[in-house]
Amino acid sequence: MTENKGADCAAIDRNLALEAVRVTESTALAASRLVGCGDERLLESAATSSMEVALDALYIRGTILSGEGQQEDAPKLYSGQTLGRADGPEVDVALDAIEGTTICAKGGYNVISVLAMAERGGLLKVPQVYMAKIAVGPGLPDDVVDLDASPAENLASLAKAKGVEVSDLQICILDRPRHDDLIHQVREAGARIILIGDGDVSGVVATAQIQSGIDMYIGTGGAPEGVLAAAALACIGGQMQSRLLLRSEADKQAARALGITDLKRKYSVADLAGGEVMFAATGVTDGPLLRGIRRFKGGAVSHSLVMRSHTGTVRYIEAVHNFERKQRLDRIGQDE
Repeated sequence: MTENKGADCAAIDRNLALEAVRVTESTALAASRLVGCGDERLLESAATSSMEVALDALYIRGTILSGEGQQEDAPKLYSGQTLGRADGPEVDVALDAIEGTTICAKGGYNVISVLAMAERGGLLKVPQVYMAKIAVGPGLPDDVVDLDASPAENLASLAKAKGVEVSDLQICILDRPRHDDLIHQVREAGARIILIGDGDVSGVVATAQIQSGIDMYIGTGGAPEGVLAAAALACIGGQMQSRLLLRSEADKQAARALGITDLKRKYSVADLAGGEVMFAATGVTDGPLLRGIRRFKGGAVSHSLVMRSHTGTVRYIEAVHNFERKQRLDRIGQDE
C-alpha cells in the first residue's frame, strides 16, 4: 500500500512540475505586454492576476507561504492565501509573479516569473524582511563558503576548491548602496563582479548553471526570494547559507509570529526547502538564466525551466504560443 502511494505521489509531482511551468508561462506572457510601460502597479496587477488564475486552476490544495506580501498589502497572491481544489494534494507554494518589477517597467534586463511548490511543510515560512545570502553551485566541498567569513576568505576557499585563481571567479551582487562595502572587498580580493539591478533568485540559480559564468552569489535581498532560490538549489544542486536580517522589534515579532525562535539562525538549503520540491521559471526579459518573451504577430515564444528535487531533472522548455487559436478555443468554450 505504501509503495502504491509513493508511486502516486511521484506521478503527481511529475504532472505538477509540468503544470507549474504553464503557470509561469502565462504570467510571463501577461507581463510581456507591459515591458517598458513605466507603470509598476499596472504591470504587477496584470502579472499577479494571471498567476492567480493559473494557479487556482491546478489540481492542488495549495497554501502560499511566500507570496507578494500580507493580505492587507497584496490583494492577490498574498501569504496565507489558499488556491486550487479542496480535494487536491496539499502543497506549500512560494512565488514571485514578477521578479524585477521596477526593471520590467523600465524595459530592463533579467526579469522572470517564478514559482516553487513542495509537499506540505517543505518550505519555511518567513516574514517580509531582508535576508543575507551566499550561494555557490554543485560539486563543491560542503561549507566551501561561509556566511560568517569575510569575502576574501570565501573567495580564496572557492578558488582553491575549483582549482582556479581568485581573479578567475565571477561574483554576482545586487547593485545596491548597501552593498558598496561588499563590492569594494570583492574587488580588493581580485575577483570579477557582475552587478544586477534586481533578481536575486536568478542570481542564486545562475551559480548552478555552468553557462552563466557566475561562480558565487553574495549579498542581501528579500527573505521570500531566499526561499525560492533554495527551492531551485534543492532541485538542481548547490549550496546556500542565509540568515534573516531582523532590524527592528517589528521584524523580530513578525519572525516569532511564524514560529521562528532562533532569530540568528544560519539556514541551509534544506532548512528553507526540503522534501519533494519543484521549481519553475519563465523569462520575461533576457537574463543570464533565461531568454525573455519574443512576441510576433498572433503569438509569442517563451523560454522556461522546470526542475524537480525527486529526480534532479532540469528541463528547458521553449514554447510557441498561438494566441489566435487560443482565442478561438476560448470563444468556443464560452458558446458551449
